[in-house]
Amino acid sequence: MAHQVTIKDLARHLNVSVATISRALRDMPEIKPETRQAVLQLAKEWDYQPNILATSLVKSRTKTIGVIVPDLAYHFFASVIKGIEEEAFARGYSLLLTQTSELYERELINVQNLSRGQVEGFVVSLSQETVDLDHLKRLQRKGIPLVFFDRDAEELDVSKVMVDNVGAAYEATKHLIDNGCKRIAFLAGPQSVTVSNQRLEGYGNALKDHGILIEESLIVHGEYALSKAVEITHHLLNLENRPDGLIVVSDRLAVGAISALKARNIKIPEEVAVVSFNDEPICTVITPTLSSVAQPTLDIGRNATALLINEIEDTAGTFKPEIQILKTQLIVRESSQRLK
Repeated sequence: MAHQVTIKDLARHLNVSVATISRALRDMPEIKPETRQAVLQLAKEWDYQPNILATSLVKSRTKTIGVIVPDLAYHFFASVIKGIEEEAFARGYSLLLTQTSELYERELINVQNLSRGQVEGFVVSLSQETVDLDHLKRLQRKGIPLVFFDRDAEELDVSKVMVDNVGAAYEATKHLIDNGCKRIAFLAGPQSVTVSNQRLEGYGNALKDHGILIEESLIVHGEYALSKAVEITHHLLNLENRPDGLIVVSDRLAVGAISALKARNIKIPEEVAVVSFNDEPICTVITPTLSSVAQPTLDIGRNATALLINEIEDTAGTFKPEIQILKTQLIVRESSQRLK
C-alpha cells in the first residue's frame, strides 16, 4: 500500500471491527484463533507497524527525554549527549534534542515546545543568560522530572551531575604556580554561570593558599565567544603589570586567548602560561598544545540520564534528588609546562 498501514486498513480489508484487530494484535484470549491468524498474516504482508507514540500517549508514556544544551557545536556538549543517548537507548528511551545558542528566550521556548511534545523528563544545561527560573519551576509544579548537568541552578532541588570545578581550578592554578607563575589572570565566563564561578573560587583558593594576592584587575568576565576572549586577553596584556599565567574557563575561549598572545609575539609558556578546561580535541592540534582539565563527559551524560529515568519510573514516589560530583584530570601539555 502507498501509505503507512493502519489498524483501520486491516479492519476494512478483513471486514471486522478495529477493536477486533487491536485485540488480535495484542493476543487477547477472546479472539478466535482463525481470526487472530488472519490478522497477523495480513499485518505481516502489509508490513503494519504500530503507532508507538499514540499507544504510549494512551498510557501517558512516551519514553522520550527532552535534552537542552547551550551549543551543539561544543565538543563538550556533543560528547555528553553521546553518553545521554547511550543510556537512554539502553533503557528503551529516545531523545528530543535542542540547543539554546546561549539565549534565555530560546531556552524558554525549547522547554515549552518539548513539554507540549509529551517528553517525560528533561536533561538540561542552562544558557549563559538564564537567571529567571520560572520556566523550570513550572516543570517541577507539573511533576516533570528534571536533571541538570555542567551548568545548574542551586535554588532548584533536582538531581544534578557535576564535576568538582572548585578542585579542578585549584589544581590548574597550583600547576601554574608550581611552574613559576606569580601573576595569574582568570578569563571567566558570565557571572550568572555557576560553573565559571566555581572555577573562579578554586582559582582564588589556590592563590590564597600559596600566599599570592588576589587582584580584581586580573579577573575578567565575558560571554562564551572566541572574539570576546581575544578582546579580554588584549586588555590583560595592556595592564601596566601584565599577567604571566592565564586560567581560561573553556578551551574554546583559550584558543582566542592564544591567538591574542601570538598576535603580540608573546612566547607561550615562557612569558605567559595557559591552562583551560574541557580537554577538547583542538587541545592537541594547536600550537603550542593546550593544557586542559579533562572531564568524564560520557559518564556525565550516562549518569544524568540514569538519574532522570530512575525518577520517571519511580511509581512508588520514593525518589529523592541526588547530586553527583565527578572527578576531573589535568592534562599537562606545552602551553603551561615551563622548563626548570
